[in-house]
Amino acid sequence: MSATRPVTAREVAATLADAPLEEARALVERYADDPRKQVAAAVRAARRRIEREERERERVEGMYALQLELGGSGVVVGVDEVGRGAIAGPLTVAAVCLPREPVVWGINDSKQLTPARREALAARIAEVAVAVGIAHVEPASIDAVGMAASLRLAMARAVADTGLDPDCVLIDGNPVHAHPAEKCLVKGDARIAAIAAASIVAKVTRDALMVALDEEYPGYHLAECKGYGSAEHIAAIREKGLSPIHRVSFCGNFVENLTLF
Repeated sequence: MSATRPVTAREVAATLADAPLEEARALVERYADDPRKQVAAAVRAARRRIEREERERERVEGMYALQLELGGSGVVVGVDEVGRGAIAGPLTVAAVCLPREPVVWGINDSKQLTPARREALAARIAEVAVAVGIAHVEPASIDAVGMAASLRLAMARAVADTGLDPDCVLIDGNPVHAHPAEKCLVKGDARIAAIAAASIVAKVTRDALMVALDEEYPGYHLAECKGYGSAEHIAAIREKGLSPIHRVSFCGNFVENLTLF
């Protein structure tokens, strides 16, 4: 029987680069004293990656721990909004109830994530969540009742849309009075697992809606600006006037003689 072929330095380096965290730890132990330069460099790189991944896991585990501390062990729903400062499109709120296991690794405030990462995490959240609720408040309603009332309404509707009767509703920011069991935490979208999940779901949902609205109302750059007041968006309003999806009450500072086409 022929002897087993030795593993080349290139093969070791490739394996170390691609190995999951637990496997990478074992491989670093195995090759820690390998004298080959390429292997030694790969071991150093793997150690740095392991340290990064361990810090990331600690961050996410901390988000789940704080959620348990503030929300308790009952049914906990996290809530967050997107589109509050936009001048076109709806205010969108998501409400998410996450199980303790499996952990959704990588969750964070949606603003800290790339679009591709948000999409992947939103899909993962949809797979594992106990429940997800979504609510929109359209521009005409925002104009009619104002943002504070719109936010309260959207958050209440999103929680109701989960179909759950939560023991605690954790909301990013200041008190909203959207639910009797609410607790609010400033920067909660970066500190509480369920709020972070809600921020991701809300952002991905609204972004997709704004891309669709860009086709219905072309020329306002909605797919790019997502309804916020970019220079291109404001210039288009000045040229074309307001569309039915614009918030008239938000546009008075830069448009005279406001009209809807």
